[in-house]
Amino acid sequence: MALLKELRALTPVQRSTFTACFLGWSLDAFDFFLLTLCVRSIAGEFHVGVKEVAEAIFWTLVMRPVGALLFGLMAERFGRRPTLMINVISFSIFELASAFAPSLGTFLICRALFGIAMGGEWGVGAALALETLPPKNRGFFSGLLQEGYVVGNLMAAALYGLLFPHLHGTGMFTPWRVMFMIGTLPALLAFYVRFSVKESPAWLAGQEARAEERRNPQPKGVKRKEMLTYLPSFLFLVVLMTMFTSFSHGTQDLYPTFLEKDHALAPGSVGFVVVVANIGALLGGICCGTFSERFGRKKTIIFAALFALPMVPLWAWSHSVAMLAVGGFLMQFMVQGAWGVIPAHLNELSPGPVRAIFPGLAYQLGNLFSSRNSVFQAMFANRFSGGMLGMALSGTVVVVAVLVAIVTALGSEAKGANLTVVD
Repeated sequence: MALLKELRALTPVQRSTFTACFLGWSLDAFDFFLLTLCVRSIAGEFHVGVKEVAEAIFWTLVMRPVGALLFGLMAERFGRRPTLMINVISFSIFELASAFAPSLGTFLICRALFGIAMGGEWGVGAALALETLPPKNRGFFSGLLQEGYVVGNLMAAALYGLLFPHLHGTGMFTPWRVMFMIGTLPALLAFYVRFSVKESPAWLAGQEARAEERRNPQPKGVKRKEMLTYLPSFLFLVVLMTMFTSFSHGTQDLYPTFLEKDHALAPGSVGFVVVVANIGALLGGICCGTFSERFGRKKTIIFAALFALPMVPLWAWSHSVAMLAVGGFLMQFMVQGAWGVIPAHLNELSPGPVRAIFPGLAYQLGNLFSSRNSVFQAMFANRFSGGMLGMALSGTVVVVAVLVAIVTALGSEAKGANLTVVD
């Protein structure tokens, strides 16, 4: 009811814009998580191990900063709305290309290209949404927007659990390839953006200022000095997002494989556990995003990160599907609870003239620096625990949750900053 009340309070333009940005992030994540759910199936078809297919996750993550920079620059130059349309079409095309990859090498190339498109969506979508929405209850909408990622994960898990066991195609229509073909449907979102979404009012308001600057350009030395003042804040956000992306990917990317390998769960049970975990993530992001309006961004993040630690035994070491589902729910409530604050926190800390680039690039550079997380987890498991992933995943949570709390505590906060201007 509270969710409906907040959404009804928006104008039709604000509601359409937020819906488009939420769906863009959801469908982007849906395409990404189809890969994490199909790792073992892909490995079997290409006759390689889990570690070799985990390289596809690495290449997706490592190329995301390229997309954040490329699409961020496009959004600053040509507007948030047309850039978002191009972005959605791009990641759908590369998802389809992945479905028809004839070899592992080609598949890795397709995932790298998908990573470029995926890397652009979050920064552009978050800027468009938060520049359009009113500042009141920004924490709530931040949490809801970020949980579009969780909704994408949930949709992928539900599709995997319900459909994958019943697919028995061969050749270019093996089960995992059919799943990737379904992953091209997000391209239809571009039509909704085209006809239902307006350009960011902050970007439009800044057009006149940019035109005046072109007529009377500042000396290059002044611009360079201005950009250098942003550098310390930018570097801090990169470190923060490295911790955050390690937190989320470290608890999500190999978790379905962990359930299959360590606990011998069937695809239907894996899908069930991951769906329940993502329901927890969705609720955590919305609740903690809302709490951050009252208690502050930093305190909320620190609380959520540290409370992930007591969830480790239930999340990784339970002995039944029901208890693993409860553990997954609680773990992802905390992980995505911390993440729910991030869209508002990063955009509030970002200078107006580079808001479409700054948060997204920091976020995706964090992904770059944590991009081999799943590969390291698989290597650790192979070397120290006979291929079992439980110790690797549990250790990741303990180390990274503490680091998220420490780095967040060292940073600043700008709750309530004005996001209606870009200058």
